Amino acid sequence: MTEKPKILAIVGPTASGKSALAEALAERLSGEIVSCDSMQIYRGMDIGTAKPDEKARARVRYHLIDVADPAQDFSMVDYLSLAERAVSDILSRGKLPIFCGGTGLYLDAFLRGMPESPGGDPVLRCALTALAAERGNTYLHEELAKVDPESAAATHPSNLRRVIRALEIYRTTGITKTEWDLRSRLLPMRYRATVLYLSFEDRSLLYERIDSRVDEMIEAGLVAETKRLLDEGVFDMSSTAAAAIGYKELLPYLRGECDLLSAVDTLKMATRRYAKRQITWFSAKPYVTRIFVDREGKLRNFEEIVNNATELALHE
Repeated sequence: MTEKPKILAIVGPTASGKSALAEALAERLSGEIVSCDSMQIYRGMDIGTAKPDEKARARVRYHLIDVADPAQDFSMVDYLSLAERAVSDILSRGKLPIFCGGTGLYLDAFLRGMPESPGGDPVLRCALTALAAERGNTYLHEELAKVDPESAAATHPSNLRRVIRALEIYRTTGITKTEWDLRSRLLPMRYRATVLYLSFEDRSLLYERIDSRVDEMIEAGLVAETKRLLDEGVFDMSSTAAAAIGYKELLPYLRGECDLLSAVDTLKMATRRYAKRQITWFSAKPYVTRIFVDREGKLRNFEEIVNNATELALHE
């Protein structure tokens, strides 16, 4: 029986140090990184999505970054198709695929594969889009809550594309998106996957890192990047981009509705809340192996973490 291919994944909350660890492991283990971030796929959204810089990309080969325009309708199915292609290419050259990112849903779907999913219905989708334009996103979200309360609870009303897709699935198949997702979770793993989850004993250390990273993003030009995207009409064309953490918190400042300090504070708070959701997601996954970033109230030495991760990657 053919052995399943080996892959590695580095996951965890935002600002936990995933990228630095993945890059160090790629250099040690002859690997290439497959981004597992639902926002890094978009061109032009660089600082706000914490994309690796040119130096990092010159050192280590990255995949699935800058593969779509923000206004493009890009689904998880699209991601899985590109990820399959990237992993096959990496394995064919004798390299180790290393997934890195905080979008747990994408990684989970890749590891297990998706069950046969319902096709789209363009006519229904257009009708639902028109209904949202007429009655508002909240109305459509309430309609979803009537038939699939779990999906509604997990989807913000402003994420119109996902709300419409969930309604489309139910109305075309009679089966909720929640049920489709459950079926995918019951599928066996397709790879020998070592999934290393960067965790914190003292969560306040993570929040300090988040605050520092937001400050660094502002210093690197996040406000100017957000203004450019706003001027280009990206946020009008894409509800996904408009709802992305790192940009939507700065839009009130750019529209003169608040000062920059207030907008930055809001961004830090939103990022901390997002990190909590990521922690809840990854903590519930039975296939993750925790690596603690801190010990006794202090951050561990990075080289020690890399050595720990290397050992786990080689022997799990």
